[in-house]
Amino acid sequence: MNGLIAMPSIQAPAAVVMVRPHRFTPNSETAADNAFQSLAAKEAAQAVGGAAHREVTAAVERLEAEGVRVHLFEDQGDRDTPDSVFPNNWFSTHPGGHVAIYPMHAPSRRRERRADVIEMLKSRYRVQDVIDYSGLEQDGLFLEGTGAMVFDHLARVAYTARSNRADPVALERFSTHFNFEPMLFDTADEAGRPIYHTNVLMCVATEFAMVGFDMVPDQRRAAELRARLQESGREVIALSARQIADFAGNAIELSGRDGRILALSQRALESLTAQQKTTIQRSARLIPLSVPTIEMAGGSVRCMIAGIHLSLRGA
Repeated sequence: MNGLIAMPSIQAPAAVVMVRPHRFTPNSETAADNAFQSLAAKEAAQAVGGAAHREVTAAVERLEAEGVRVHLFEDQGDRDTPDSVFPNNWFSTHPGGHVAIYPMHAPSRRRERRADVIEMLKSRYRVQDVIDYSGLEQDGLFLEGTGAMVFDHLARVAYTARSNRADPVALERFSTHFNFEPMLFDTADEAGRPIYHTNVLMCVATEFAMVGFDMVPDQRRAAELRARLQESGREVIALSARQIADFAGNAIELSGRDGRILALSQRALESLTAQQKTTIQRSARLIPLSVPTIEMAGGSVRCMIAGIHLSLRGA
């Protein structure tokens, strides 16, 4: 960043919600459509759960050391919520005091929604309204938060990969209420399966974006995605299918004490090329977090972090 501190950005929240798991395990209920997931059949559940608990603890400490405000919640272990470590899927926050609660595809994931998280947001931040879309589950309509949608808060675009976790009807309803332009597109991995969540495919930061264009089979649509990102003034970094598999797209830009940072996993960092790292570091410092156990569940650092795009009370 040439010695300069990057200015704060509404794209890069300074506060986040994270959940420390107590009974973490890859979720067999979500494995059917999550090709990034690997079941830990040969490892004791207790060992896997303990490792995940330690990984979240270390990640929180690292982010707090960088000056990010972390609201850490403990997993409610009696509710059978193996994916609770990924809170970004069930709620999102937005500038102006708006909060959304989302319909989740897997029944086990619906139990992750917590009133205490919403109450904390209301007590610590300026919340004007909470719109709850979870009733759409009864109609078979799902939209899994900032997993299903990758937001450009600056240009007001909701990039969304079509899947059974991102229904176009639910997306249209959300976009109308929250004033986003929906940009829906189809994806496919090497086996022709849709990518389960958009946020493993792309990351939109303030001055750059990382996208796995090779996994968008319609080349015209891929070109439209690239053009839309470039129109917003961002430098676009193309990620390979191998880098996507290593969770390079599952990163999140945050505002720390000394400027903007890009939080990503150690595995993701190691998959990036020198040129890609240079591009990122023009505007954000790379902060790798070691989360190999959590990545067994098919998500990485971005999935673990729910950004708070709200104003603090009294600020």
